[in-house]
Amino acid sequence: MTIPIAGRRLRLLHVEDSDLDHQLMLAQLQRGGLQVECQRLDSREAFAQALDQPWDAIISDFNLPGFSGLVVLEMLKASGRLIPFILVSGEIGEDTAVEAMRNGASDYLLKNNLARLAPALVHAIEAAEAQRARKRADEELVRSKQRLHELAGHLQTSVERERAAIAREIHDDVGGSLTALKFDLAWIARHAESDAILQRANSALETVTSAIEASQRVMHNLRPAILEQGLVAAVQWMAGRFDRRTGISTVFTTSHEQVQLPPGVPLVAYRMAQEALTNISKHAEATRVDIELSVAGGVLTVEVKDNGRGIASGDLAKARSFGIRGLHERAATVGGWVDLSSTPAGTSLILSVPLTPDAAHNAEDGSLNKTEHDPSAWGTQ
Repeated sequence: MTIPIAGRRLRLLHVEDSDLDHQLMLAQLQRGGLQVECQRLDSREAFAQALDQPWDAIISDFNLPGFSGLVVLEMLKASGRLIPFILVSGEIGEDTAVEAMRNGASDYLLKNNLARLAPALVHAIEAAEAQRARKRADEELVRSKQRLHELAGHLQTSVERERAAIAREIHDDVGGSLTALKFDLAWIARHAESDAILQRANSALETVTSAIEASQRVMHNLRPAILEQGLVAAVQWMAGRFDRRTGISTVFTTSHEQVQLPPGVPLVAYRMAQEALTNISKHAEATRVDIELSVAGGVLTVEVKDNGRGIASGDLAKARSFGIRGLHERAATVGGWVDLSSTPAGTSLILSVPLTPDAAHNAEDGSLNKTEHDPSAWGTQ
C-alpha cells in the first residue's frame, strides 16, 4: 500500500548556495504540511556524487557558483533517473523557464512566490511515481509478451516434433503393414482358383491401395517430406496437388529455382502456404490462386493471392480466430512477419522473412530456427 505524500517523510536534495534561501524553503514546506529530510549542496561535483542516492525530488536554484540549474537538470537527465526536478530562481526569464520545462523539469517557481512550492512538490512527486508505475507496467507487459512469444515458439516446435513422430509411425508401421498386406492379396489373386475368391481379392486390393494412398496423404500433411527437395519444389508440388484436388486454377511462380534458407524457414513458409490454401478451399469461393515465391534484398517473400470473396473485418476480429494469429506467431519464430489484405475482389497473404545472418537472433529459445532442430528436415529427431 502506497503511503500518501503528505504522510511520508520526503528525501529532498536542494541545490542552493544560499543557506538563508534554504531555510526559507524548508519553512515553506513545513508550512505546507510536508515532512522533509533535506540535504543542501552548492557544487557540481557534490551534486554528481549525491545523485546516486534515493531522492524523492530535487529542487535547484537557477543561478549557482560556476554553473546553473539547467546544468543540474542536464546531469539528472544524463543519469537516466526518473526524479522530479523543480527549478527555483530569484529571477528567471520566460525563455529559460520554457527551456527547463522542455528539458524535463517538473515545475519552476520564483523565490518571491514560494507559497506554491509545497503543492508543486507534491504534484511533481505524484506525477513521477505514476510515470514510474507506468514504466514498470510497460516493462512487465513487454516481458509478458516475450514469455508468450517464447511459449508460442516452443509449442510450434513441439507440434512439429509430434507430427514428425506420428508421420514416421504411419510410414514405418501402418505403411509397412499395408504394403505387406497388398503383396499377400496380390499373391492370393494370382493363385485364386475361383472367380469369387479372385473378385474378393481384387476388391481387397483396391481397398488396401486406397488405404495406402490415404496414409501417404496423412503423412504429407503431418510432415512434408517433399521439403527435402527444397522449398521451391515443395510449394510447386503443393500448388499442383491443390489444383488437381479442388479444381481451382493454381499458378505458382518463383524468382529462384533453388533457394538456400536458414533452418526452420522452409517449414514456416510451407505451413503458411498450406494454411492459406486450406482457408481458400473452405471459405474463399475462389476460381484462381496465385502463389509467388521470391527472394530480394535479403528477404524471402511468399505471397498467396486468390480472387475469392475476401475476408470480412468481423471474421478477423472473432475471439476464436486463431488461424491468422497462429501464422503471425509461426512467422515470428524465424524473425518474420505476415501481412494480410482483403477486399471483396480477393485476399492476399504475404509472409516476409529476413535472411540476413542477424535474422536468426530475432527468434527466441525454443523457436523453429534453432540449428540443433530443423523441423524442415525429415526424420532428424
